[in-house]
Amino acid sequence: MIANFIDGPLWYVSLAVFFIGVLWKLATIVFGKKTTDLSQPRASAAVGAWRTIFSRFLPDRGMFSEIKLQVIAGYLFHLGLLALMFFAAPHIRFLDEHFLGFSWSALPHWAFIVAAQFAFLGLILLWLQRLLNPVTKLISTAGDHISTLLTFVVMLTGCLALLESFSGLRLIHRFSVEIFLIYFPFSRLMHAFTFIPSRAFTGAWFGRRGIRS
Repeated sequence: MIANFIDGPLWYVSLAVFFIGVLWKLATIVFGKKTTDLSQPRASAAVGAWRTIFSRFLPDRGMFSEIKLQVIAGYLFHLGLLALMFFAAPHIRFLDEHFLGFSWSALPHWAFIVAAQFAFLGLILLWLQRLLNPVTKLISTAGDHISTLLTFVVMLTGCLALLESFSGLRLIHRFSVEIFLIYFPFSRLMHAFTFIPSRAFTGAWFGRRGIRS
């Protein structure tokens, strides 16, 4: 009964909430009310947008010494999570069977373990930084901690499900993913989709004024 609910109705509800929520948030950004920029253009806004999108992947040299923990931990977590999501064999098989109709080569087991270790280490370091640093502690909200906890649970249950010691692990992992998908559009996890338009807007605004951002 519970298994059928998790694999059936809850799965479709979570997908609907996720996709509709993400599309709605992106639509409000793209089609929301905008003010007319009356400033005289001094350079190309498009060039500024593209430059900022890519340049922000690396920290400013002058600031790196102050934020190196966040930068290193951030790359460990995001690259590790990306590898787990799209190159773990069960995920590739799931995407092939339910969404895409094609597959690609999966990570070998040892690489999966390394990617998982990187992702967990990065996430834990980022969370500790949020808890212990006076500034990040002050500006953090309950939603930030809920997002971290949900991400950790999804990753942990996914790794445990690979053990395949009993079928319940797969069910627990899928349930945690569904809760994650429902929560996603209403949280700061949306930065996974909004960081590109945010960078582009900032770069275009400064680029039009001839300022290198």
